[in-house]
Amino acid sequence: MYLASCDPSAWCTPRQGESRLGQTMQVLPAITDPNSYRDALDTAYQQGARIAILGVPESIGPRANLGRGGAETAWPAALKGLCNLQATPFIASQELLLVGQVQCEDLQQQAAALRTNEPSQLNALRDLCGQLDQRVMQALLPLFSAGFEVILIGGGHNNAYPLLRSLSEATDTQVAAMNLDPHADFRAREGRHSGNGFSYACTDGFLANYHVVGLHEGKNNAESLRQLSDTGFTYTSIHQLYQGNWTEQLAALRAQAVVWNRPLGIEVDVDALQGVPASAINFNGLNIAQAYTFVAELAAVPKTRYLHLAEAAPSLHPAGREAGDTAIAQLLSELVLAYLHGYQRRKP
Repeated sequence: MYLASCDPSAWCTPRQGESRLGQTMQVLPAITDPNSYRDALDTAYQQGARIAILGVPESIGPRANLGRGGAETAWPAALKGLCNLQATPFIASQELLLVGQVQCEDLQQQAAALRTNEPSQLNALRDLCGQLDQRVMQALLPLFSAGFEVILIGGGHNNAYPLLRSLSEATDTQVAAMNLDPHADFRAREGRHSGNGFSYACTDGFLANYHVVGLHEGKNNAESLRQLSDTGFTYTSIHQLYQGNWTEQLAALRAQAVVWNRPLGIEVDVDALQGVPASAINFNGLNIAQAYTFVAELAAVPKTRYLHLAEAAPSLHPAGREAGDTAIAQLLSELVLAYLHGYQRRKP
């Protein structure tokens, strides 16, 4: 098993008289093989856990898409932010299971030696991304099969493919996704990378419904937009959002997800948000309140099964890593809270 457990006490700063999320949520023990993994998940589920938190600390996918590294630093920043949130009745901490992280340091090291301006090395980088897909699916498929919802913190947006495929295989049906992203990530199937997770999921038969929110038509090549349209998938452009009423648009998105009536994934590429340190930083994107409401409203849809937070890169903050860690810890923990708040509205 390519799965490493996490000790929340390493990230939690306790204070007398208070309880932090890192002190109250369930933690998966160290895993040695697939059988012990499934047994541990069954035990956690019986003990009330319903939402699994998983990290994928990698930047292989963004680099294989000719982008910048740095996304591997988001998971530890997110852990620090999450573990230090207050455990209150408003957060379903007893239903959270900290699964740990997919082990990909060896793949990261191999990727670091490869240069994207050399075709054979770029192909090797994309092969590594394909290997990463297999490791992520090895962690995800048992989670979805056991009935868990998943919050996956990356890493690049390449991890949308193993999420969609694992959910589809676990539920034995095609699935749906809403993606807050200036990019459709529907590039050619030229080897796996962060820009073609959804085109691969569609062609491979796992993705039936897909809508991109905040797409920037000037940041997507013509072929990607043509393929998206030919498949029957849709988008709301960033310029439509600028000129429209966000509350009304959000209600329409939620209604569409309900009509799809399929297992639903919520995808957030943080480079959709203004000024967030990301693999592709955006200075004219949406704001955090819009991202929060996007996640919270869709998390309340009955068939929602996961939240994916992708492309955050604290080390790329203009003021340096420390400032980036602080910003990403706050942002990602807030979006996790948005999912939990939507999840609570869904419960009987």
